[in-house]
Amino acid sequence: MSRKAVVSLTTGMEDPEKVMVAMLVAVGAAEQGRPTLMFLTKDAVRLVQRGVAVGQACEGCPPLPDLFARYAAAGGTFLACPICVNARALDPDQFLENATVGGTVPMWEWIGDEGATAFSY
Repeated sequence: MSRKAVVSLTTGMEDPEKVMVAMLVAVGAAEQGRPTLMFLTKDAVRLVQRGVAVGQACEGCPPLPDLFARYAAAGGTFLACPICVNARALDPDQFLENATVGGTVPMWEWIGDEGATAFSY
């Protein structure tokens, strides 16, 4: 069984609760010591821009900046779809330190022959 976890997210701050749930799954995996990658597509690529993932998704929900900080502290990484980044004219120099631009080939290289447990939101 693979220890790696991949969380695919297509939604940005237009649905903060979906972002929160995906982050909770990713944080849980990373904090358990699993190598964890979040593959961001569509508007989710905006989330790795500094200052975008802010606030709380709902009353009583953990603040999004806290989840992103915990994910980074646990070694979690983000891979932002280059087509989606370019379509939105985003500047990767403004991305979080644990985020890089990369598509499906780098994602599959990261997964490797070992495989990964995958979640999609």
